[in-house]
Amino acid sequence: MKTPPRLLARTLTVTFATVAVILTVVFIVITLDVRDRVRAAETEKLRVSENVFTALETKRQQDQIAAMATLAENPTLKAALDTYFTESRFSGSSDEQLRATVTGEAAKLATQTPADVLAVVQTDGKIFTSAGPAASRWPSGEKIDLPAEPTFQSVTVLPAGAFRVTGARLTFGDRVIGALVAGTSLDANYAQELSNLSTAGVVVTVNNSVVARTVPEEVARDLVAAKPTTGTGMLGNEEYAIRTMFSSGATRVYTLTSIDAAARKATSDALVAVASIAFGSFILAALGSFWLARLLSEPINRVSSEIATMTNAHDFGRTLEPTGSSRELDALTTAFNDLMRGLAAAEAETRSAYLGAIRALAAALDARDPYTAGHSERVSTLSVKMGRVMNLDANQLEVLRLGALLHDIGKIGVSDEILRKNGPLTAEEFEQIKRHPALGARILRQVPLFAPHLPIVELHHERPDGRGYPFGLRGEDIPLDARIVHVADAFDAMTSARAYRAARPAAVAFAELERFSGTQFDPACVEALLAAMPANHDIAEPALAQLLGRQLV
Repeated sequence: MKTPPRLLARTLTVTFATVAVILTVVFIVITLDVRDRVRAAETEKLRVSENVFTALETKRQQDQIAAMATLAENPTLKAALDTYFTESRFSGSSDEQLRATVTGEAAKLATQTPADVLAVVQTDGKIFTSAGPAASRWPSGEKIDLPAEPTFQSVTVLPAGAFRVTGARLTFGDRVIGALVAGTSLDANYAQELSNLSTAGVVVTVNNSVVARTVPEEVARDLVAAKPTTGTGMLGNEEYAIRTMFSSGATRVYTLTSIDAAARKATSDALVAVASIAFGSFILAALGSFWLARLLSEPINRVSSEIATMTNAHDFGRTLEPTGSSRELDALTTAFNDLMRGLAAAEAETRSAYLGAIRALAAALDARDPYTAGHSERVSTLSVKMGRVMNLDANQLEVLRLGALLHDIGKIGVSDEILRKNGPLTAEEFEQIKRHPALGARILRQVPLFAPHLPIVELHHERPDGRGYPFGLRGEDIPLDARIVHVADAFDAMTSARAYRAARPAAVAFAELERFSGTQFDPACVEALLAAMPANHDIAEPALAQLLGRQLV
């Protein structure tokens, strides 16, 4: 992916950052405002729900009281109950047939009410009999509190649970013989019905214990611990709006709603709106920034492109043409042209000094031994001729030419007694000679300009069969430049006179190279040397010297 111009990137970054900061501030303000509004809205919703519930509950209570008053007029039930109590009072025994009649009538009446239980209660508050789904939770003999009013509504707490009750007195003539009571269990179903009606969470407590809830357990637990009436509070790590739906004795019914949950939803909706605005803002900002940045950066890009072209081609002699887009950029172009002219001059001087230093080093080495005078130049010439045959490019040829000039520089560290010895070297003396590639590399490694030539200096005595030195590299592991110089070095050594032997004919040297091709010498490099030499390998030594002399650098 193409890297955007620096100016464009910076313009986009600044613009986007500014828009992002503005939108962030807007979002924070909206979030805080939404929370305040949600708190007020949820509190008001609970108040309205409470009013609606109160109105509906009042109407429902009136209907239930009217229904219970009607059911309490059942003549069979009252007659059987009165007879049962009369016989029990005078005879001291009870008629089970009469009890069964009362129980049967209660069961019939229970089918006419939606309550969980319908009970016949004696005047002393003891349950005489009960019917309905929750009859087992109203056992006979269990005592409940009976208000004195003819009809009543209250909350009754039994061992099996709490019930909201509606009742009517049972009268026979002018005597009160008991009460008919319908009870609705304050359980999870009741809490869920209230929750659906109020569209809020519901918690029912009796004696500060939760008996039913539609909210998480930790919220209900915190609610009981806080004992609130109306307002807001932290329950279960969230803020809730709370109202008391009704209270009767030890029983409380609370409605509550999470302000945090409502705020999250409202904030999420607001975030969607802000995100839409943000998306449009970023698109407009991007288009505006891109246009502005391109307007400013296009002439700079042209200049940068021309500079990159000059750098890649190493063509530092060219000059840039003024763009005419701005005075500042034209002044920069002029200054760059002046800089490049100075740089080109300095590069020429540096290169001249660099080449002079290499030749001086090679000449200093050759001067130590009259028999090897010109050896480095000849090896350099032969190496370049071989490189051309092998189609090396100009840069590779230049590295090869200068590396070959320096290939024996490490012999500076070898004593004259060994270099000028008139006779074969001993094993110990040869070991000293074998140190010169590593020594030469160590010397040149101190100068960064010589870095491209280090492989030639250090590895020009390696052999394809791995028996070379200093590392014993094999085949393709040896750099091509070093393999070329190795062949050129061997050829010049064989065709040059030494203190202990005469120069060998070129034809003999060629034959030796071919004989050891693939073991001591790289085959491709041997073929390149043969191709670079005249077809008649039996060329006379003066002619060979003349041939190489014309190629001296």
